Amino acid sequence: MDIRMGIYIAVALLLAFLMTYAATPVVRKFAIHVGAIDVPKDNRRMHSKPVPLMGGLAIFFSFTLGMMAFVPMDASSLGLLGGALIVTVMGVVDDVSPLRAGEKLLLEILAALIPVFCGAVIEKVAWFDTFIYFGDWSIPITVLWIVAITNTINLIDGLDGLACGISAISSLALLVVSVLSLHNQTIILVAAILAGACLGFLPYNRHPAQIFMGDAGALFLGYVLSVISIQGFFKVNAMIAFVAPFLVLGIPILDTLFAIVRRLLKGQHPFTSDRQHFHHKLIDMGLNQRQAVAVLYAVSALLGIAAILLAERNYAAGILVMVLSMVVGLLNLVMNRQDRQQNEASGEQEEMETCVETKNGPN
Repeated sequence: MDIRMGIYIAVALLLAFLMTYAATPVVRKFAIHVGAIDVPKDNRRMHSKPVPLMGGLAIFFSFTLGMMAFVPMDASSLGLLGGALIVTVMGVVDDVSPLRAGEKLLLEILAALIPVFCGAVIEKVAWFDTFIYFGDWSIPITVLWIVAITNTINLIDGLDGLACGISAISSLALLVVSVLSLHNQTIILVAAILAGACLGFLPYNRHPAQIFMGDAGALFLGYVLSVISIQGFFKVNAMIAFVAPFLVLGIPILDTLFAIVRRLLKGQHPFTSDRQHFHHKLIDMGLNQRQAVAVLYAVSALLGIAAILLAERNYAAGILVMVLSMVVGLLNLVMNRQDRQQNEASGEQEEMETCVETKNGPN
C-alpha cells in the first residue's frame, strides 16, 4: 500500500469520526423528543437513571455518508448499505416500541439476503491446504452467519461503551489484516469508515453514558461487521480468511456461544435474557463499569493482534489464541461455579432461618 492510499484511508476514518461526533448530540435530542429512553427496570441494566437510545443513528448516517464519499458504489456496496438500512430502521422502531423476536428475525433474514443476492456468499472456507465447499448450503450458511453476528454485538451491549468499543477494535483489526494479507481496498476503506464512526460515538457512550446505541446501533454494527467478513475474508483462498473473522469478533462470539449453552443446560430457551454475560460476571467479581469494559477491550485487542500476527504468517499466534480462549472459558466456568455455590449457600441460610422461625413460633 502506497503513502497516498494510506492518507486516503486516514482521511476517511477521520471524517467518519468527526461526522459521528457532530451528529450524536442531535440524535440524542431527537431520541428524547420521540421518547426513546432506556429506563432501568431490572438487574441486568447497569445504569441507574434513564438514558436516551438510538445513538446508532449517528453511526449509521456517518458510515453511509463515508461510504458514498470514499467507496465505489458497486453492487456489493449497495447491498451492504441496503441491508444496513433495514436493520437500522428496525432497531429504531424497536428502541421506541419493542418488536417481537419473530418479527426481528424475519427482518434480519431479509437484510441478510440483500448482500447475498449482490454476491456476498460464503462458498467455501480454507483450512491450511484443504478447501471445504458448501455447495447448495452456501446461501443458508451465509444468512446464518450474518444473522448470528448481527445479534452477537447486540448481546454484549450491556455496559457503557462496551459494544461500540469492541466494534471499533474489531474494525481496526480487520483493517490491519486487510492491509497485510488481503489488499482489498474496498474492505480496507469500509473498515476504516466503520472504525471512525464507532470512535466518534465513544466520547458520548463511555461511562457514564450520555446516550446508548440502542438496537439501532448494535444491530447495525453487527450486521456491517458480518458482511465485511464475508466480502473481504471468506472469499480469499487462505487459512487467515477462515480464522480472522472468528478472532477479531472473538468476544461477542464466545459470549453468545456460552450464553446459548448455559441456557440450554438449564432447560431455558437459548435466547432468554439473563444476567450471566461476561460483563455481568466481571461486575459481580467486584469490578466497576470502567474496569470491566477495559478488561474486555484488552481481551478483544489481544484477539485482534493474534489475527494480525497470523496474517503475517506467525503461527505462534494460534497458540496464543487457544490459550486465551481456554482462559476465557475456564474463567466463565469458575464464575458460574461461584454463583451456584453462593446461591446454594443462600438457599441453605434461608432454609435454616425458616426452620428457626417455625420452631420458635410467631412473636
